This record gives sequence, structure tokens and C-alpha cells, in this order.
Amino acid sequence: MQVNFRNTQYFTTAASVDGCPNIGLPEVVLSGKSNVGKSSLINGLADNKKLARVSQTPGKTRAVIYFNCDRKLLFADLPGYGYAKASKDVKAQFSQLADSYFTSGRKFNLVLHLIDIRHEPSEEDIGMLEYMNNNNIPYFVIFTKCDKFSRQQLNNRLRELNEEFNFGDDASIFPVSSERKIGMDSLRNAIVSYLEDTDAWA
Repeated sequence: MQVNFRNTQYFTTAASVDGCPNIGLPEVVLSGKSNVGKSSLINGLADNKKLARVSQTPGKTRAVIYFNCDRKLLFADLPGYGYAKASKDVKAQFSQLADSYFTSGRKFNLVLHLIDIRHEPSEEDIGMLEYMNNNNIPYFVIFTKCDKFSRQQLNNRLRELNEEFNFGDDASIFPVSSERKIGMDSLRNAIVSYLEDTDAWA
């Protein structure tokens, strides 16, 4: 399947799972902390810096934002979690929507779970990975902001994180930088290959 990621457009926004679209396309979900770079990753994959708003105030997004990629798949950008300056009510709202997305029975094909490579794993990150492992949810781990490291520093950091998370040999791990377009081609190809291998377009 040929997918033109540059032909990605905003599709719709849903404030609840009941309002999420169902148009028969494979769905790739983005999850992670509210300041981890989900919007930047959408922009990087689409090679369009103006596609998804990159908020200067993490935690503003309180809905699921959908993008239609070449009319062949949907990206679903979930609200982030763990934003320190958000009120408890807002944090609960983020968590409730993200939790209900995964527990509602809604069909999706793959999760891109983003983690800032510069920081230690948060409890939420670890909990999310455990949840996906326990529930057989397919996911790629996306380590963002890798341009902050030299090549050697990056390799060392990836080894450290591999030990902390105890990733298996078959784990799909992608260090990326949306700003410098590092790792974008590899991630695009991996998404398409995964959807093909799992007959998502059948």
C-alpha cells in the first residue's frame, strides 16, 4: 500500500468517545504526556509544520483530534496526561477520555506511545506500557526530541532506557526528532508495514 503522508489533513475533533468517527479506515492512536510532542509528530509525519497546532501551553487539548492521512488511515491524537499545571478536574478529564478510549471497545489498529527521551520515565508512562502489554494492544514506542543528543549519547541513552523499561527483543522503538525530521521515514514505513502485515486494509 502506497501512503502519501504529506496528504494529511485535519478531519474532526471529538470531546467524547461517543463522538469519535467511524469511517472504516485503519486508526493509529497517539498517546503520551501532554508536552511530549504529539502535535509535532503529526506535523513531522505529514511534513507540514502548520497542520497540527503546537501549543505553547501543554495540557490545552481536551479532546481527541483526528487527522485523515491520504484517505487511507486516521491519526487520533489523544489528550495528554501528567501536566503539572492542570487542575485536578482537568487532569481527571484528560485521564477519563484517554482511559475510556482504550476501554470502550472502540476498534483501533496501533498505538504510537510517545516518551520524551530526555527525562526519566514517569509513572504514567510505565503504567501505560504495562496496560498495553497486559491487554495485548499493539504499540510502537516513540522516543521524541532525540536531536538533543549526539549519536553516541543517543545510543547510550537508548541502552539505559531499554534496561529501565525492560523492552523485549521484538519491541518496536523509534527515536525521532520532528524538528529535524530524524526518524520520520523509518516511522512512516513501519506504520504502513504494520498495517499491511495485519491486514488492516483488507
